[in-house]
Amino acid sequence: MLRSVSAAAFVLPLSAGAREVGQESGPGGDTVYELRIYHVVPGKLDELLARFRDYTMKLFERHGIKNVAYWTPVDEPQKGNTVIYILQHPSRAAAADNWKSFQDDPEWKKVKAKSEENGKLVEKIDSTFMKLTDFSPRLR
Repeated sequence: MLRSVSAAAFVLPLSAGAREVGQESGPGGDTVYELRIYHVVPGKLDELLARFRDYTMKLFERHGIKNVAYWTPVDEPQKGNTVIYILQHPSRAAAADNWKSFQDDPEWKKVKAKSEENGKLVEKIDSTFMKLTDFSPRLR
């Protein structure tokens, strides 16, 4: 779907800030970023965005997952049916633990079930783990 746009196009606008204290110590740092692309069931975008806004982002933070940024495409064919976002994890291993903890959370299970009473919101999820290059400005 997004074959004409590279993942870097989504990361570069975020990296305009100065290097931040407390980020990766350099190219050998363990911090990983996760690019997630949700292919939304037609007509369900507003419901999915509400779930993120009202519940999911807070639950991510509770489980050690840092919200970096969220986007919705403005051009067809992705407009209205795609959510793109980036998360930050302390390491690849921590990401696995964070996701397991999140998915096992009783509150998340309840929120997900309630939001999907009239059908699933997402058809497919693409996930790519990334590390900053040694020349990239650090993210805030």
